[in-house]
Amino acid sequence: MKCTFPHMGNTYIPLKALLQELGHEVVVPPTCSQHTLSIGAAHSPETACLPLKVTIGNFLEAEQLGAEVAIMAGGTGPCRFGFYGQVQRETLRDMGSRLEIIVLEPPAGGWRGLISQIDRLRGSLPWSAVLKALQIAWAKFQAIDAIEAAVWRARPVAAEPAKVDAALAQILNRLDAAASLRSIKITVKEGVAELQGLQEPGRTPWLRVGLVGEIYTLLEPFVNLDIERMLGHSRVLVEKNIQIGHWVKHHLLFAFLQPHKQKKLTRKAKGYLGGPVGGHGLESVSHTIDFARSGVDGVLHLLPFTCMPELVAQSALANVSRDLGIPVMTLVLDEQTGEAGYETRIEAFLDLLSRRRQAKQEVAAR
Repeated sequence: MKCTFPHMGNTYIPLKALLQELGHEVVVPPTCSQHTLSIGAAHSPETACLPLKVTIGNFLEAEQLGAEVAIMAGGTGPCRFGFYGQVQRETLRDMGSRLEIIVLEPPAGGWRGLISQIDRLRGSLPWSAVLKALQIAWAKFQAIDAIEAAVWRARPVAAEPAKVDAALAQILNRLDAAASLRSIKITVKEGVAELQGLQEPGRTPWLRVGLVGEIYTLLEPFVNLDIERMLGHSRVLVEKNIQIGHWVKHHLLFAFLQPHKQKKLTRKAKGYLGGPVGGHGLESVSHTIDFARSGVDGVLHLLPFTCMPELVAQSALANVSRDLGIPVMTLVLDEQTGEAGYETRIEAFLDLLSRRRQAKQEVAAR
């Protein structure tokens, strides 16, 4: 089969590896662009979430390149993400598209559900080959987490942050080409060392800023206007508790442990949220509390327009900000978001954080 999938940051690397190991031809959609969003928005419900519009655009662009089957993750709970697969099917069918969509739902209680969902993709391959494919993909998911974390540390203290961007592109290309667990491990080790070598000795970040919010807007640079790069070039150390490997681990590989994880997050958010509200709303509140206690200067909260779980979290974050004394700014993203105004708001927030830190230092020096 000629398979494709939606973009979400660098997830194309492990997804491509997984499908190739299963013997499929992979059609990677073009990098998300204004064209992707335009064609997706033109055929999506007007009030749909921004991620749905972009992913439909991904599928349409991939189909033009010959894709026959699209792989889509599913979900449960009050977040509308769980309905994406069905909405995408209906939208594409109404357009006359022949693209088939296979939705991989997270297993509710163990491995059996996930195995049955993968069965269509494995075809006649033995399960040993599927296990190898999963191992390669999982290693690449973990590799992306490690490489991206190294980039966050390197950008704000590099003499030339643009060199970090160039190095990242090359490292990701090498990771994409790595075909064995050993080569993946070597790529990560060498890549992290290369990024560390770009750091200027003695240079320190200007500020520390935590990022929380809906996972797609956190991970897809086109949607968030490459906020991690913007912050890093401004000498801001980015901290983020949600990465793609983290999501795969807790929502697919070990989804049966999710209730335990949610109980832990609920205890942490006690007094601000009563429990899970769908999507990553609970994580947004809990992680902001963590950031406040670890001394982060401020938090940026990202969400797509009309995202109900994050709107609930936004209300709770106002109380977290007040009680724990950590500035929080919410950025709502949709197809009308303008880059100039977006950057201006972030720059003003960073100036606020800088003045606040300076005032604290002056008080401590007295």
